[in-house]
Order: sequence, then structure tokens, then C-alpha cells
Amino acid sequence: MRPIRMVDLKTQYEKIKPEVDAAIHEVIDTTSFINGPAVQRFQKNLELYLGVKHVIPCANGTDALQVSMMALDLKPGDEVITVSFTFVATVEVIALLKLTPILVDVEPGTFNMDIDALKKAITPKTKAIVPVHLFGQCANMETIMEIAREHNLYVIEDNCQAIGSDYTFSDGSKRKSGTIGHIGTTSFFPSKNLGCYGDGGAIFTDDDALATRLRFIVNHGMSVRYYHDEIGVNSRLDSIQAALLDVKLKHLDEYAAARRKAADGYDRAFAGNPKLQTPVRSPFSNHVFHQYTLVTKDINRDKLLDHLQAKNIPCAVYYPVPMHLQKAYLDPRYKEGDLPVTEQLSRTVISLPMHTELDEEQIAFIAGAVLEFAR
Repeated sequence: MRPIRMVDLKTQYEKIKPEVDAAIHEVIDTTSFINGPAVQRFQKNLELYLGVKHVIPCANGTDALQVSMMALDLKPGDEVITVSFTFVATVEVIALLKLTPILVDVEPGTFNMDIDALKKAITPKTKAIVPVHLFGQCANMETIMEIAREHNLYVIEDNCQAIGSDYTFSDGSKRKSGTIGHIGTTSFFPSKNLGCYGDGGAIFTDDDALATRLRFIVNHGMSVRYYHDEIGVNSRLDSIQAALLDVKLKHLDEYAAARRKAADGYDRAFAGNPKLQTPVRSPFSNHVFHQYTLVTKDINRDKLLDHLQAKNIPCAVYYPVPMHLQKAYLDPRYKEGDLPVTEQLSRTVISLPMHTELDEEQIAFIAGAVLEFAR
């Protein structure tokens, strides 16, 4: 059996090595390392894939979120609602811009934003909602957009873990995750479903005026070189990363299918075990399984981690401490117990290896080790 990795980027690379190497060498040969033809090509191909008018590449997923909020003219003190059960970047950029993060609970099954909690959190100071499509499937975007329209709020999708996922509306129409809100954001961190070999990110929108502002802001606020119309940042996707992302974009649906197959294998292995809650699939979103995350019941999650690691099975906890209990984001409005689902998940979730190269032998070995503990 091949060594088990949390994310097997090496084997994935070996399968597409000729395509990737050729793309990288083309950039080196042209020496167009910043905003070169490779970036323009990837941008256009991603627009076509997503069915969105504008893709604005940038340096990473965190910048994508920050630049999005800058483009919306949010002012210090404005409230932005998001979830506490998320990676720090979602909340970090709100705080960096002197906005006020309002943290709400998630659903116990999907781990995505709880709609009732969202409704209760809206105040006259609320200006935006940031739903996080956690672990690979969409939050309830149709309802979130209805609420946003009712209260005249912006919606920024944190799509860093769900690129390629499809959302189905009640009328049967479909949109790609990240293209439903006013702005969508993503990360191309290497371990993402569409990952580069360094840092990278992108912003999506159908709004022409917003797209223009976003493009200015990621490039020092420039519309014409050395003429600065906006206060901006330096956030660019380099040409080498764009070139290899363009290669991997052609395989993204194939990668999602491989992840679903692996998730189905795990599901079958854990079916009927009362100590393990397998991932819940939302009826309105397919799942692209950035992570395969179990909720443990009546067993010690941390001892399960030790048990798996002793067998050389990598595993992880996403996320061990909710944002409202993190030292950097402590706020007198929140105390332990205020977001019970989030806090319970942080104590009980465990993510197993999940990537495009998992085979049946590896899945059986991993599942067997989990079941050995969860008897």
C-alpha cells in the first residue's frame, strides 16, 4: 500500500506532469512572470467554467476576502455577519478593516450558516453577510440572498473550500458556488480542490462596476500605470501559478468525482455506526469534499487522533477553537456556551485523508482503523 497522505499532491502531479511542466516552461521561456498571457488565459477559462462575467485573480484567498470588502466601501464599525466555525481568514479581514464581525452558529449536519441565527443577528448596522461554504458544499444561498435583498445587504461568498460545487435553486436552475452572491472569493492554496504550487486566489462577480473597482484595488488602486484612483493593495496571481492552475482546471470535475467516490467509500464503511456521524449532503448543493469530516459521539476524539496517528494515518481537526473563543477575537458580546453547535463541533470533529488519489485499499485501511477505535 502506498503511504497515506492527508493530501497527496505528489501523486496528483505525477499524473499530469507533462502538462504542468510544459505550462511552467512556457512562462519561463516568455519571461512574462507578472500579469502575463498565462494569467489572462486562466482568468478567461475560469470565467467560462464558472459561468461568471468577471474573474479577478489575486495573491491568495485572504486577500480575495479583504479586497472584496474594500470594494464595497464598508466603513469602520459596520457589521459583517459570518460564522464562528471557519478558518481565521474569514474573520481576520473583517477585523483588519476595522469592521465589526458578528459571529453566528452553524447547522449541526452541514456545518454551514444557521439561517435562524443569521436572521436574529441582523441589526441596523449590518452591511454584509459572508457565508462560508465549509468543507465542500454550499450554504443555503437561495435563502441567504432573499434575506440580503430584504435588508439591502451585500453577500460575499467564502468559496475557498467548495470551488466546482453546484447549487440548485428551488426552480431547478443551477449556479456554481461563488457566483451567487454579489461577490465570490476563493483560494488556490496547494491543498485546495483547485490548488496551485504556492499561493493564489481569485474574486468573482457579475457586476461590471464592482469588477472594475476590484481590478483597481488588487493593483495598487491603479487604472492607468502610476495613476492611483483607489487606495489599493499589491495582490497578484503570478503567471507560473496561473499556468499550472489552467492545467488543473481542465481536471477539476474529474477531481471532484474522485473525491466523491472516496467519500462514498468512507460512508459505506461507517454506515450504521452510532458513534460516527458521516457528512450530511445538502439537498440543494452537491459536495466536492475538500474535507471528509466525521462528528464523533460518545468517544474521545483526541484519543482517536492519537490512535490513527500511531498507525501512520494523517488526520486533522478543522477547527479546534471557534473564532469567538480565540484569544485574538475575544469580544464581551460572546462567551463560552453562546454558540453551542459550533462549540460542540470543535470538540468532536475529525477530518480523515481526502484527496483525488485515495484508492480502495487506503480507504479500507483508514476506515478499519477508525472502526477499531469506535467499537
